[in-house]
Amino acid sequence: MKLLYYPGCTLKTSAKNLEKSAFAIMEALGHEMVEMKDWTCCGVVASLTDDDLMHHLAPLRNLIHVEDEGEDRVATLCDMCCNTLKQTNLRVKEKPDDLETLNLFMDRENDYKGTVKVIHFLEFLRDEVGFDVLKKMVKNPLKGMKIMPYYGCMLLRPRDVSIDDAEEPTILKELLTALGAEVVDNPFKIECCGSYHTIEEKNLVSNRAYRITKFAVDRGSDAIVLSCPLCRFNLDVRGKEAEKIYNNYKQVPVYYYTQLIAVALGLDPKCCGFDDHAVDPILLLKKKGVFEK
Repeated sequence: MKLLYYPGCTLKTSAKNLEKSAFAIMEALGHEMVEMKDWTCCGVVASLTDDDLMHHLAPLRNLIHVEDEGEDRVATLCDMCCNTLKQTNLRVKEKPDDLETLNLFMDRENDYKGTVKVIHFLEFLRDEVGFDVLKKMVKNPLKGMKIMPYYGCMLLRPRDVSIDDAEEPTILKELLTALGAEVVDNPFKIECCGSYHTIEEKNLVSNRAYRITKFAVDRGSDAIVLSCPLCRFNLDVRGKEAEKIYNNYKQVPVYYYTQLIAVALGLDPKCCGFDDHAVDPILLLKKKGVFEK
């Protein structure tokens, strides 16, 4: 199966390990993920006001380019890109007048016909591959690892573009269970990580990372798994910095779900890019006997 892929900016910079591990998984599954030939920034965030069409230009341009390649769906790995693309796609399909205005404005592009479906890679694994298929392929079960799924904001809000229940999501829980891990629930799983406050309010975000992680650790969690590059940075990097603020606090490893799938499937650890993490993710894997390298 061929799956057209929209990377966005972060997957080419600070989240290369999320992309590389996803491509390795697709190869192991016997599918092909193909990067779009012509993509630009998604616009980063969706418009928050009804009369703001300007912020829909960037995501709509990418949807047009999907149609230009003759495809009717596109997959993303970045939660924020997925959210932004989905919200614009939904708006122009529900409001044809807005679509007409945007198409007229972008007179150097082909008109968007509204044929594209945007999906998150997690949705593809759940709905088209099936976690039961992944379970049968596991070579190194994550047995003994107690992991807290963390969703953050962009996967679940607003409800119209959510990939799971906004209050009680289960997709990461179901995935981790299939990989052999023990799942630790945490009401902080849908709390914001601090988002872009990480640029100017580092201590504020470190506090968020501390609260989210400590709640999980108090319930026995060894690690956190997530899907968002910004959440990974905040919980991992700012969480590591929180060790200097809070006495006797130790940040736990933070994994992308694709990294744990790759490990469980016995893929080459090089595809995981563990060296890019602030808290060493390998130590826990070795401690639990998941892999020896």
